Amino acid sequence: MIREEIAGSTRTLQWKCVESRIDSKCLYYGRFILSPLMKGQADTIGIAMRRALLGEMEGTCITRAKSEKVPHEYSTIVGIEESVHEILINLKEIVLRSNLYGIGDASICVRGPRCVTAQDIISPPSVEIVDTTQHIANLTEPIDLRIELQIKRDRGYRTNPTNNSQDGSYPIDAVSMPVRNANHSIHSYRNGNEKQEILFLEIWTNGSLTPKEALYEASRNLIDLFIPFLHAEEGNFHFEEKKNRVTLPFLTFQNGLTNLNLKKNKKGIPLKCIFIDQSELPPRTYNCLKRSNIHTLLDLLSKNQEDLLRIEYFRIEDVKQILDALQKHSQINLSKNKFLFSIY
Repeated sequence: MIREEIAGSTRTLQWKCVESRIDSKCLYYGRFILSPLMKGQADTIGIAMRRALLGEMEGTCITRAKSEKVPHEYSTIVGIEESVHEILINLKEIVLRSNLYGIGDASICVRGPRCVTAQDIISPPSVEIVDTTQHIANLTEPIDLRIELQIKRDRGYRTNPTNNSQDGSYPIDAVSMPVRNANHSIHSYRNGNEKQEILFLEIWTNGSLTPKEALYEASRNLIDLFIPFLHAEEGNFHFEEKKNRVTLPFLTFQNGLTNLNLKKNKKGIPLKCIFIDQSELPPRTYNCLKRSNIHTLLDLLSKNQEDLLRIEYFRIEDVKQILDALQKHSQINLSKNKFLFSIY
């Protein structure tokens, strides 16, 4: 039936939500179609959308918890059924909706006996708890439970090593992924003598976004990634055809780069056209750079080590990883105020 409705349409692309449901407070489902597409286009769009939905979306979650008089993560507290470790796991499962940027603070302050749920979290006005009934702990005696929480908006999944903390502060693995799963499928049909395709896209979210909102945000993220190509200008680069290199006028990220000596490529490529994800940087380093609006090698090489080390969570080891990646995939020769670059 869907095929018949679309077969008579024009070449103008149209999308439609064909199914939408709420399975629970923390599980939303949506199914969308996009058509009519030419042969091969559905797979191109489907793969890109799935990667954007699972990897480019931002979410808010609890990243740290602190409570006094907690000797160890796996210790138990008299009057509380759960261990500290179990409480941390329960806090990890709490889903938040927020436009918060950076780090925010929240807290829990209750007295037993009672069941502690997400409703007992005192959070900033900009943070909304999706399911206030989510269980945290069960207090069996008249004791006070005070927990300080750290909330952060980020993307992806970050595993934090748990070390024994003397002040009772413990990191929580950050699951900043509002999209739980995304699938795409393709239906091919023939419209006259032309073969066309329908793209079916399925999206499951954790309730902090609806599938429709997730689809919109992922599309915007993809558009933002491709905008530099639409406004790309050749720039004032000097090409040497015989040597196949590109001469650039400056370099401030000099420490550690002066000894790079790598192979040349057949064709020079402008630095602003080479994105940092082409250098196979570790995910942690890549995410730190991108959050600081460093997208290309030109952006990166315009910074010095001091600038990079001012980035939140950036370490000197990350600078060394950048140097190793440039040495592996690039060629940079320095001489006073200019350098030569080519990539393979």
